[in-house]
Amino acid sequence: MRNPLTGSVGVCVLLVVALAATAMSTGCQPVARSNVTYAPSRLPRLVDLGATACVPCKVMAGVLEDLKRDYPGRLQIEFINVNEQPDVAKPFDVQLIPTQIFISASGKELYRHTGVYSEKDIVAKWKDLGVDLAAPAAAGRK
Repeated sequence: MRNPLTGSVGVCVLLVVALAATAMSTGCQPVARSNVTYAPSRLPRLVDLGATACVPCKVMAGVLEDLKRDYPGRLQIEFINVNEQPDVAKPFDVQLIPTQIFISASGKELYRHTGVYSEKDIVAKWKDLGVDLAAPAAAGRK
C-alpha cells in the first residue's frame, strides 16, 4: 500500500502544518530577502511558487488567474511549479508552498507571503509597497 504522505499532496499538507506550527510557536512571518535582486522587468512581478497537486496552491492558481484578468499590463504574474521546475525555483529559496514573492520592476524583492493570499490582500500589499495597480503601468513602477 502506497504511503499517502509521500506524494505531492501529502508533502503540501505537511508543509502547511509545519508553517502553522512555526507561525504559532515563533510568531514569525516570512520576510523579503532584502539583499536579493532578480532580473529587472517592465512591470512589478508577483511570483507564486507551488505545485499543481497542492490544494492551497490550486486555490492560489484561481487568484493568479483573477489577477491576470483584472490587472493586464500592470502586473507580471508568474507561477513556478517547484516539483516540475526545481532548478527555476531554487534561487527563490522557498521553504513552504504556496509562497508569493513581490518583486519591483527594478528586480528588488519587496515582500514574501506563504499560504493562500486573496486578490484583495495582494492588491493592498502592492499599494502598501508603493505600487498602485489601479494606476497606469508607468505610474506603478518602483
